[in-house]
Amino acid sequence: MRVSYSNAAALAKPRGPYSHLAIAPGGLVAIAGQVALDRDGNLVGGDDCGRQTEQVFHNLQAALAEVRLSPQDVIQLTTYLVRAEHIPSFFGARERIFRHLFPDGAYPPSTFLVVQRLVRPELLVEIQALAVAPTD
Repeated sequence: MRVSYSNAAALAKPRGPYSHLAIAPGGLVAIAGQVALDRDGNLVGGDDCGRQTEQVFHNLQAALAEVRLSPQDVIQLTTYLVRAEHIPSFFGARERIFRHLFPDGAYPPSTFLVVQRLVRPELLVEIQALAVAPTD
């Protein structure tokens, strides 16, 4: 069995040569970095990092749902934030979102980076994830 690649119908079409999802033998699922774009490719949240963060997590859930997974199947998150002054806004939004996504308080390991910029200057946050499909 080889790695399979797909794009989630609920997400904006990739703007380059990449796929939203890669499913490896054994059930490892890599989710490309998600940003605050809606299904039509429009920015959600403007300069509001909290609102952008909400859209990013919405997109991550849509990517997981595409392969019949849930947030509880996530084993790693990597977050890229472009402005250190947005850290409190991001953390506040993430805390609210995590209470809903992980009600038992069991959170996946996470790496958090502040970077100079993302591919488009209006994007404030990007999150990529690794998940594992349960074996039946």
